[in-house]
Amino acid sequence: MKRTLLSLVGVTMLAVNSIAAAQAPYPNKPIKLIIGFPPGGPLDTHARVLTDQLQKHLGQPVIIDYKPGAGGSIGANEVIKSAPDGYTLLMANTGTMVINPFVYTKNIYDTLRDFTPVARTAQQPLALVVHNDVPAKTWGEFVAYAKKNPTKINYGSAGNGGISHLVPEMLEDAVGIQMTHVPYKGSAPAFTDLLAGQVQFMAESIPQVSQYVKAGKVRALAMTGKERNSAIPEVPTLGEAGVKNFEVVGFYGVLAPAKLPADVLAKLSDAFKRTLASEDVKTKMISQGADPAFMDSAAFAAFLKSESARWQAAVKKANVKLD
Repeated sequence: MKRTLLSLVGVTMLAVNSIAAAQAPYPNKPIKLIIGFPPGGPLDTHARVLTDQLQKHLGQPVIIDYKPGAGGSIGANEVIKSAPDGYTLLMANTGTMVINPFVYTKNIYDTLRDFTPVARTAQQPLALVVHNDVPAKTWGEFVAYAKKNPTKINYGSAGNGGISHLVPEMLEDAVGIQMTHVPYKGSAPAFTDLLAGQVQFMAESIPQVSQYVKAGKVRALAMTGKERNSAIPEVPTLGEAGVKNFEVVGFYGVLAPAKLPADVLAKLSDAFKRTLASEDVKTKMISQGADPAFMDSAAFAAFLKSESARWQAAVKKANVKLD
């Protein structure tokens, strides 16, 4: 009888504790932040700049989990299948959010249907960089070299269909050159091969390349923003280099599964707002070449809608489709 009573008491206490935990204010346990690319890439670097402050504002650890593959789509689908409770989030880039849905034909998602936009966190242009063995010091010299040597320029990307794939495709069309695409499973391995000379060209985010440009390990010929970037101010814009009406600015943001409760969304969005208001975070981001660019959930959703239309048109023009 005593054993039975003790067992009943134990079960009751477990049930009470479980109910109490479930009813405790969000968040009451660690939060998983999924990145759909390998460690060491620009999205990973960006997430690590944010996590210390983010953990302070949320009062719980934020654990980065890598699910690389398919241009970030594997990580995105992992989040879609997760419970909409605020404990599984996706840190995503332009490609994952507004390019993949129009490039892939299988196991794809609708960003605004299948996710809850939480916050936009950054914007950054791309740097057009070459291995030091490429005999071009300016964008004009590179175009001339590529036209004379159509089989000698291989460009690396973070994966098929992402922004680092589409921008070179768009540039080929804009300036009349041909290059060979070599896709990787993320920016980090692609950039490693650029440093080694296995590929000769990349269109990559400035936070990924700025320190290597400053150290002279790669050469930046131009960048895709409207204005020069403070991290590498000596590098001209494409407009300055003679390519008119070509402006591409990538962005990072955080998504949660669809149907996230409003109170959880409000806490998360506010935590990112406060994180991006930190002078330390802003200084680190700007020094790397990223612009702090917070948007709350509603503004971010509207932004994603407009960017989706823009990139859908770009994908159609480039005729890029992947299984």
